[in-house]
Amino acid sequence: MKILIDARFTRLDHHDGISRYGASLIAATARIADVSMLISDVRQLALLPDVPYTLISSPLSPAELFVSGRVNKLGADVVVCPMQTMGSWGRKYALVLTLHDLIYYEHPAPPGFLPAPVRILWRLYHKAYWPQRLLLNRADVVATISSTTAALISKYRLTRRPVRIVGNAPQPGLSPRDPGTGADKTLLYMGSFMPYKNVETMIRGMAELPDLTLHLLSRITPERRTELEALAPAGASIVFHNGVTDAEYEALLARTTALISLSRAEGYGLPLVEAMSHGTPVIASDIPIFREVGGDAVSYVHPDSPAEFAAAVRKLEDPGLWKERSRRSVERAADFSWDESARRLLEAAEEAVALRRAVPGKRFPGNAR
Repeated sequence: MKILIDARFTRLDHHDGISRYGASLIAATARIADVSMLISDVRQLALLPDVPYTLISSPLSPAELFVSGRVNKLGADVVVCPMQTMGSWGRKYALVLTLHDLIYYEHPAPPGFLPAPVRILWRLYHKAYWPQRLLLNRADVVATISSTTAALISKYRLTRRPVRIVGNAPQPGLSPRDPGTGADKTLLYMGSFMPYKNVETMIRGMAELPDLTLHLLSRITPERRTELEALAPAGASIVFHNGVTDAEYEALLARTTALISLSRAEGYGLPLVEAMSHGTPVIASDIPIFREVGGDAVSYVHPDSPAEFAAAVRKLEDPGLWKERSRRSVERAADFSWDESARRLLEAAEEAVALRRAVPGKRFPGNAR
């Protein structure tokens, strides 16, 4: 079975969540199956594994409506897209589309990197569920990254297609920190600064933590930084890094007291698993997806309570509790792996091919064999 994975959502200079998800899934699946990928810019290859590729148009261009004509010529049995927006008109192959989350129905502000016309369409798209249903029902199988999102897909009846979980995971080969070496009096946040990420609560909570430093690691626009700096309590130590390398991120994780994520909504929460795999305790908002990912390894707080956040940090100053959280974090992170995700993707791909071939009259490369 020939699997073609759409890697056109890979960033050019550094991974975001979907970019890393796609690249990691390609690398793991290529070890157990015949995999090639689609790219739209050769610069994407710097962040992708060394597998065969085809250069085609951007997924954000008008040509996406007719992309199946180009993909049909590649002879894939199944195409897997880490998003749900891939053009499918006239396809001759099985198709797996991915829905990561439903965040933008409740928090409709689009990512800032999208072109202005796309941002307008983004807001309109999330005004109702029928466009999502239209997209997902074009697939043979729908993939998602968590049971939480799968339950929401079912709740809102977003598709008639089978829904399969192909989860996220930390990067392989990470060595957990030695709990006996203790921790710096620092806290880390890794994520965007979109409103639903709720960075405001952790900044306000620093009023009760004057002896700790909060490191905000991700890239941020000058306007958003100004907004957040205006909220900083007097005397609070807050550092805006405006982006860090993977090596810098891992070095900070290896010394910090805890990673913080107080999001009001998430599709998965990859930074939680990344931190846990290092043995770094996590303090997170008490929302269903974080409960699913963190289990009993995470300290949960109300996302609207700076006081609860600060109190959770203070509890981790107990060396015994910190070491226990560190140990349990490593155990919990071991439940997630890209090898398992690749196996599940392969199962979903095989199911999509079987369903496609079972439909009478469908044009499909395998029918002629």
